[in-house]
Amino acid sequence: MLRHRSSLPALLIVGVYVVALAVVAVFALAAGDLGALWWLTLFAEADNGAAATWPDVLALLLAGMLWAWALWQCLRGPLAGPPPELDRDTRRLRVALYATAASWLLHVLTPSWPWWAEALDGVMMCGVVLLFQPVLGRNLERAGRVRVVGVLGYGGGAVVNVLDILDRPVPEALALVCGLAALIWMMLVIRAQRSDRRWQRATVRYGIAALVGPLVAAVAVGVLARMGNLHTAAAFAGVEGALMVIWLVRSGHDLADPSQEPERRTYTTSTHPL
Repeated sequence: MLRHRSSLPALLIVGVYVVALAVVAVFALAAGDLGALWWLTLFAEADNGAAATWPDVLALLLAGMLWAWALWQCLRGPLAGPPPELDRDTRRLRVALYATAASWLLHVLTPSWPWWAEALDGVMMCGVVLLFQPVLGRNLERAGRVRVVGVLGYGGGAVVNVLDILDRPVPEALALVCGLAALIWMMLVIRAQRSDRRWQRATVRYGIAALVGPLVAAVAVGVLARMGNLHTAAAFAGVEGALMVIWLVRSGHDLADPSQEPERRTYTTSTHPL
């Protein structure tokens, strides 16, 4: 647990959050009010008339524990030890990954964003798309097409969100194409990460979870909503971004793993005698 560069500060922060979760959960059951627990786990105002029941409290606690785990994954930093010498492309990718993860966290903490913030978020994710390609190198097949798909997915998605905020009509087909393109880009990048020894298997698994998590959450929300348990459904809908944040941050941490060295190009020299 203490093998990472910032383990102690991360452990303290996560410990405070977990203790606060436990105290607020007990208060919610005692007072019959989900307001404080809702805010601490979903970072939003509770729905009117949200009474504290065991299923609701348990669902919100699970959401809070997922965010606690995401905090631990983010704040602990890379593995302890002398950092490797990184090339310029790798340094730029790490900065882009961390900045984009921070923007995902701000999305959770601030559910209502102005149009320019949505546009900036799309630009940052497009930066990740463009910077991944030179770092992945030969592991990313058809890199040019992958870049186009990623920019279409995240850049186009940002345009759709901005138009929605400005109350402009958006064709449903456009939103569907952008969402599908973003999913395809993630699939191809995670596949390339799996073939690259610089990324840990756990990071790849978190990427897969971030890929399928929204689909699972959407199904769970639909089922729970039909059952009338809207509060528990909101708990599932509010934590989709945690898995994406973990994947982004871990992808940056792994590049600074002291046990890894950047891949070197091999050159063939002539063996013919002079």
